[in-house]
Amino acid sequence: MFTVPPVREATLATIDPVAMAVWDVPLFVLASAIAATGQRTAVIVATAWTVAVTVFLGLFAVVTMTAGWGAVLMTAAAAASVLACLVILHGSVPTHWLMVGPFRIRPAPAGASVGRHVGATAGQIVVFWGLALGLVPALLVWVETRWMLHVPLPAGVRITGIVLFVAASTVGLWSGAVMSTHGDGTPLPIATARRLVVGGPYRFVRNPMAVAGITQGIAVGLMLSSWIVVLYAVCGSVVWNAAIRPHEERDLEARFGEQFRRYRIQVRCWVPRLTPVPIDQSAASPVGASAE
Repeated sequence: MFTVPPVREATLATIDPVAMAVWDVPLFVLASAIAATGQRTAVIVATAWTVAVTVFLGLFAVVTMTAGWGAVLMTAAAAASVLACLVILHGSVPTHWLMVGPFRIRPAPAGASVGRHVGATAGQIVVFWGLALGLVPALLVWVETRWMLHVPLPAGVRITGIVLFVAASTVGLWSGAVMSTHGDGTPLPIATARRLVVGGPYRFVRNPMAVAGITQGIAVGLMLSSWIVVLYAVCGSVVWNAAIRPHEERDLEARFGEQFRRYRIQVRCWVPRLTPVPIDQSAASPVGASAE
């Protein structure tokens, strides 16, 4: 980075690499070496320094409209450092920390009317779509522009994004309607369905709202001609699949037992079936078995 002028300009711009190295060598390089011996304090120091540099470089890139690639690379480095720190300090990534607030799993109140569930689901959709598909992408596009990383895409790509967004939104609304009218609850974990829902889009894929949401995020990125928004959607799918989904499925198995296990065998998580899974109307659960 220091010796190749184009790389140095793209990642550090006018920042003095020597001044940066004076701090980086002891607080990251040496701290990382000490952390390899099992010193927990060194792990924390190296991670904190990485995060601090990331924040500084991000703000520097916003103000000066330079060093954008350095900000991107440091963001990735900080994320990896935080994950490594958590693994070293806790033995694994404590994903249960994410299951708080609206993501805390709790069945919906017993006896609530279908209308109440439908209303709650509609409110959830407005809030989460507004934040995840509106506010956050708008902020990312602004940052992408300030970091001078915006790459215009052909008009055809934007049209594809619009088509994808409409299709994914239709699936998302369909999923929410089925969950709230047949599941005695809502899609949100804090008021999750009291009954296992195997109907509508849930007969084709286990998590249609997640599939729809990720597709919507990618579609928004295409419509906005923003590769960072597309990356944001893809990263969101990884976080949801690795950190949120296991907790949700353990809860479903604990509450619905064999009924959910049979459904999990028949219906894949991400790839929809070509034909809907058969339903045993008397048991309100899938019949037969087929491997994923």
